[in-house]
Amino acid sequence: MEDNYKQPLLVHAEDHEEQPSEIISLSGNYTVQLLSNHSFFSSFVVGEDDIPPITGAAGFFSAYKKESSKLWHLAGPAILTSIFQYSLGAITQTFAGHVGTLDLAAFTMENSVISGLCLGVMLGMGSALETLCGQAYGAKQMDMLGVYMQRSFVILLSTSFLLMFMYIFAEPLLLLLGQSDDISRLAGKYSLWMIPQLYAYALYFPIAKFLQAQSKMIAMAVISAVAFALHVLFSWLLMLKLGWGMAGGAIVLNASWWFLVVAQMIYIISGACDKAWTGFSWKAFQNLWGFVRLSVASAVMLW
Repeated sequence: MEDNYKQPLLVHAEDHEEQPSEIISLSGNYTVQLLSNHSFFSSFVVGEDDIPPITGAAGFFSAYKKESSKLWHLAGPAILTSIFQYSLGAITQTFAGHVGTLDLAAFTMENSVISGLCLGVMLGMGSALETLCGQAYGAKQMDMLGVYMQRSFVILLSTSFLLMFMYIFAEPLLLLLGQSDDISRLAGKYSLWMIPQLYAYALYFPIAKFLQAQSKMIAMAVISAVAFALHVLFSWLLMLKLGWGMAGGAIVLNASWWFLVVAQMIYIISGACDKAWTGFSWKAFQNLWGFVRLSVASAVMLW
């Protein structure tokens, strides 16, 4: 039964000369095996993770409860991780309103236009790992997960260098978009302060996809929750209590994103991912062009 299941649908004609009733010829070179409903269901065996055939309402609700539990075990931490992660900038923006109206307007422009655009690019390009890491994990090629993540590091860090010029020239860019002189000048200043955040993006998103492929969602949620709590505390302390204003906000926001990167890398290197992380490898610099094309396509689809 197992051999029949693994038998390819597209097979060479020479290998199946004695099974004319199960095969049809294509151009004399290849044959296609015909699968009937009878052969499919007779070969199907319910595994330990499969749902047995549902025969009534009680069975439906039992299966629904079981599958919902599995789903929320992954989706719940993933939702919390996203909330904590995207709330970092929102918290800084909220405290910016207590610093001053002009500061709030300028930081909003930097956070939504400059950082927001770059975050979208980094997230989109990092999402290429969802396909590659998922395939490697399913094929039990665990060592390739770490290689793919490092390859994404190389590409996203290079992209960050190019995007950095948006931060450097944020003031003329905002003026070109029709913003006022005061807001553009202050937003340009804040953009220069937030350049470290851009490079944290380049490392964070590949790490996140690497962990997601292995269903390490609870660890991600815990790290994000700690980062969020520390971010709120230190934003209040530096921006309001100590009176550092937006300089303090930039320090805390940069530090929060780098905390996510460092904490998750420590989690990975500590051995929690077993064979998926075997250390840094020169393989990360191989086949970069193919990886670039996949990353760019992923970013375009996300946009």
